Amino acid sequence: MTVPTASEPAAGPVATHDFLGHPRGLAVLFATEAWERFSYFGNAAFVLYMTKYLFDAGRPESVLGLGPVRAALELLFGRLDAQPLASQLFGFYTGLAYFTPILGGLIADRLLGRRRTIVIGGLFMAAGHFMMAFEALFLLALLMLIIGIGAFKPNISTQVGTLYAPGDARRDRAYAIFYLGINVGAFAAPLICGTLAVQYGWHYGFAAAGVGMLISLAIYLCGTRTLPADVPARSAPIAREKKRLDAAERRAVLALIGTCALVTLFWAAYDQQSNTVLLWAEDFTDRSIDLGFWHGQIPSPSFLALNPFMIFVATPLLVGLWARQGRRGTEPFPISKMAFGCLCVALANLVMAGAAAWSATGKASALWLVGYFILATIGELHLAPVGLALISKLAPARMTSIMMGVWFATTLPADILAGFLGGYWSRMGKDSFFLMIALIAALAGVTLWGMSYFVQRLGVSSHS
Repeated sequence: MTVPTASEPAAGPVATHDFLGHPRGLAVLFATEAWERFSYFGNAAFVLYMTKYLFDAGRPESVLGLGPVRAALELLFGRLDAQPLASQLFGFYTGLAYFTPILGGLIADRLLGRRRTIVIGGLFMAAGHFMMAFEALFLLALLMLIIGIGAFKPNISTQVGTLYAPGDARRDRAYAIFYLGINVGAFAAPLICGTLAVQYGWHYGFAAAGVGMLISLAIYLCGTRTLPADVPARSAPIAREKKRLDAAERRAVLALIGTCALVTLFWAAYDQQSNTVLLWAEDFTDRSIDLGFWHGQIPSPSFLALNPFMIFVATPLLVGLWARQGRRGTEPFPISKMAFGCLCVALANLVMAGAAAWSATGKASALWLVGYFILATIGELHLAPVGLALISKLAPARMTSIMMGVWFATTLPADILAGFLGGYWSRMGKDSFFLMIALIAALAGVTLWGMSYFVQRLGVSSHS
């Protein structure tokens, strides 16, 4: 590999600490990622778009290439009506969008460098969002987004680590702050893009997502001077040497790959939020609201803002708890935290199973969804940012971008599985459906706890 990684800063870490005690570059990456996630989650309700609009009578024929794609999916999964087809397409889209980062990491490490790869990815994403505004280009737009996310996502995440010298204890906190930036965008997107889509038309929501991506690119380009510079591939001796991994590095890579493989079950359960949980909010939740001076219906995409809102609330509490545990030497091993996160998602789905059983004859209170998102968010915070930091710590220096890509690539099998499971939404009782998802999340938790014990016994250590 050629580009310095989270464990090997490119041109030395930035010395100035004027963003919450961190280098200014963290503020640039925070804002860049916030707007990129605004654009991504601006399209998060497209399962609703497909089932309630695009796949209505007469409209599917207008989508270029949908016939062959549908035929291929039906060859694998059998006949697909509108809702199962939408869930399968959503699963493949999100899965491929998070598989391509492994290619984006390779391209950045070996060919283009992180900066150029990020900019190219951002341009592809912006084009994809604007193309979503045209029904005929729907599938082509998804392809553009998949390519763009693959180039953008792993390299932004890895650049956070390059701001810090090896062994800098602030790195874990930096990833927690960075993850908060992700959720600033995720919070605003369903409220703005979702409301525009519901009130004025889906295409306005998609166009707003495209504008968000252009803002993200502008922030990144204006702030590159605060980031460590890329090292050209031809100037890095390590690229010519092709040095083999030593025994400790091989153990670290195998431990990370094993952890990533088990995390697929977590994401298969968790990523029902923008799929079947959104359909629950649309069709089975009492969304009426009366404020005295105004009454109406809460747009169902707005419920997706509950997750990032809970992240704002819970992140400082959890970071403070882990800091206190760290001072006492009782902080759980990272993979153990991830196992606990899976169990929280299992509990969240048990809440939804209770909602379905309790409201079998009518619509459920929105408070059930609030309870679901509280538990699911606690689970996410124990897994997603912890996983990013784990990659940054354990991956060999010359493999950090690739291993970050592997982390994101686990979403491909996870979301294919999530789409397959989502296809049962219209065929099963809703309480049985949520019990099924809860069991999958619980299985992920149990297996990750076993992996945590195994990795600690191996004595895998940090390379940072």
